[in-house]
Amino acid sequence: MERNANNGVVNPPPVAPQDPSQTPGNIYYIHPYDGPSTVAITSVLSNSNYHAWVRSMRRA
Repeated sequence: MERNANNGVVNPPPVAPQDPSQTPGNIYYIHPYDGPSTVAITSVLSNSNYHAWVRSMRRA
């Protein structure tokens, strides 16, 4: 804490601005384990894999 010389008021230390993308509640948050090898997009849907995909999305 720093005391102001003019009026004796104690000033709190300055706080560095926080990057909102580092907040877990943010929609743009990237977890440290997410990286270039993480599969974020599945394969293209077709007639043969659509029903399995829908079932897994509904369960998730």
